[in-house]
Amino acid sequence: MAAFPFEIKATDGKARTGVLKTPRGDIRTPAFMPVGTAATVKALTVDQVKETGADIILGNTYHLMLRPSAERVKRLGGLHKFMRWDKPILTDSGGFQVMSLSGISKLTEEAVTFSSHVDGSKHVLTPERSIEIQADLLGSDIVMQLDECVAWPAEEARARKGMELSARWAKRSKDAFGTRDTQALFGIQQGSTFEPLRRESSERLRDIGFDGYAIGGLAVGEGHEAMCEVLDYAPGLLPADRPRYLMGVGKPIDLVEAVARGVDMFDCVLPTRSGRHGQAWTWDGPINLKNAKYAEDDTPLDPNSDCPASRDYSKAYLRHLFKAEEILGQVLLSWHNIAFFQALTAAMRAAIAEGRFETFRRDFAVRHLGR
Repeated sequence: MAAFPFEIKATDGKARTGVLKTPRGDIRTPAFMPVGTAATVKALTVDQVKETGADIILGNTYHLMLRPSAERVKRLGGLHKFMRWDKPILTDSGGFQVMSLSGISKLTEEAVTFSSHVDGSKHVLTPERSIEIQADLLGSDIVMQLDECVAWPAEEARARKGMELSARWAKRSKDAFGTRDTQALFGIQQGSTFEPLRRESSERLRDIGFDGYAIGGLAVGEGHEAMCEVLDYAPGLLPADRPRYLMGVGKPIDLVEAVARGVDMFDCVLPTRSGRHGQAWTWDGPINLKNAKYAEDDTPLDPNSDCPASRDYSKAYLRHLFKAEEILGQVLLSWHNIAFFQALTAAMRAAIAEGRFETFRRDFAVRHLGR
């Protein structure tokens, strides 16, 4: 029995909409998780994030164990109380940093050893320690196994080595996690762009048994088309009755195409990162508000949005804020972008439930990409 019930409400082709039920609230799928790496979704309050319709956010084990430290968060009442977020939280295991911080880390069968990017101190992260930090110290609702995310491009032999290590770490993570009623553990499929490796990875994860399953090792430079080629088969290798989470993705078109292939959950830093640099995501594609053509544009980003940042401020004003280097510009645009991603997943849920997802998918591509 999985920790959290997952009810699939409707399907349309491979696309599906449902609800993952947790003690801290329901997660409606497809779901986009705003990234709160260091116990904050950058530039936003938790109330602003809630107002966008987000059911769950993501935190990062590596960053929180360095600052303020997982033990300090525990002493202060756990991650939910610490950041004043009472809905579900999923924490990344630290596996992505094995790749992204390879220059200051050392990987062995037993663990990954990091030199802190904050102060240079040494930290050892084993699968067991990752589970302890996430489940026991931070109090995450959804805990991720520690894995190795292999950089792209990768030779098949290198991808196999990473997949096999991740599978062994999956077993160690599951043994450390045990069985819990109020927390869930997700395993992570690896294998780069090689179908036989992803098939073997999935079989090993299914044998171990997890509450949910993630697709890792994508959105690391392979590009949209290559990612979609993997997603043509990768979600179907995972149990159909459990949530499928595509890690670190991505652009709006990536979300739509992944949902079309059977993915349920996503996270990405893109909305707030774009927002801090003057880029707004809209139904008609991304726009750069620093462009001079918006200097006297008195229209809002989305007059039909429930989000005040999208509805109540003109493009001219937003552009002014960025040109004047006012912090409010970053706040408003980050808020708008998170709201847009939530509106996109809500629209996909409705389209699937009403049996018109293929029409939605086609129309979105035409409008968003201009083709």
